[in-house]
Amino acid sequence: MLSAEEVLAGSRLALARLLTAVENDTPEGRAVLNALFPHAGKAHLIGITGAPGTGKSSLVNRLAYHYRHPPDGQSPKTVAVVAVDPSSPFSGGAVLGDRVRMRDLAGDPGVFIRSMASRGSLGGLARMTSGVVQAFDAAGYEIILIETVGAGQAEVDIARLAHTTLVVEAPGLGDDIQAIKAGILEIADILVVNKADRPGVENTERALQNMLNLAHPLPRTYRHHGVMEDVLPAVTVEDEQDMWIPPICRTVATRGDGIPELAAEIARHRAHLEETGKWEHRWRARLQNELDELLQASLVNRWRRSLPPERYEQVFARLVAREISPRQAVDALLNGDGGR
Repeated sequence: MLSAEEVLAGSRLALARLLTAVENDTPEGRAVLNALFPHAGKAHLIGITGAPGTGKSSLVNRLAYHYRHPPDGQSPKTVAVVAVDPSSPFSGGAVLGDRVRMRDLAGDPGVFIRSMASRGSLGGLARMTSGVVQAFDAAGYEIILIETVGAGQAEVDIARLAHTTLVVEAPGLGDDIQAIKAGILEIADILVVNKADRPGVENTERALQNMLNLAHPLPRTYRHHGVMEDVLPAVTVEDEQDMWIPPICRTVATRGDGIPELAAEIARHRAHLEETGKWEHRWRARLQNELDELLQASLVNRWRRSLPPERYEQVFARLVAREISPRQAVDALLNGDGGR
């Protein structure tokens, strides 16, 4: 029997059982999430995404360790890690490759690691990731690190879920122009060049900086007819105050190099969100996105239950026979006009 009270009281067993129910989308799991929702909204959600091989799991491991063992006498924070792994082709479950790289956190009662299978979901996140994050949030975890599958340029869903999104790059994974054209970089709040001890780190950082200069043009000085003139972008003072230009951080996660500096940038980004009111804006945007997705899924399920199975098969057969197009098939199913 799942209990919201036990989760709020700090029971790890109750939380683990709830996470399983949420992943399986059971009625009992949904009921407990409903009861826990008023207690959520306090955690800092940090997304970590990037191409495979950039060292995301090692970076998550070091970040979590840093929050649990902060320098200068700071209070440790409780940390939850949601690691979305590729699905096993045999069982459909998570491969659990991320947990192998997070052994430094084993046995720490202030850390909870949950691996989730992507189950074929696109966008880098599993379908029920938002519910799992909500459960951790309500359970009182202060920092929630969400690591995506690592599929590359398509992983933009994390920006709709996290307050702060880290996009991880690494030297030697492709030509420099790849970093500039990758749409995934557009969602970055912080750019991380991991494995910075490898050759080519300067080229990677330069390519990222060029991309930032294109997206956030700064005042530049040019010589025109022998006179130095400043060319300013069309940005108002108010826009400049509210603008966040993603910093570039170098790290070597396997050694812990650059992790304190990265954590400081994460804290600076949170302060920026709170000062500009964007923290609340991102929270509202996340809730609206979740509401729209749930509404869409519920309406589709309700419609499918009301549709006679033979009617669907009839229209689908006509589609396969190319008598009607997919759009006409939708019209036929929704309006009952036969697709003509």
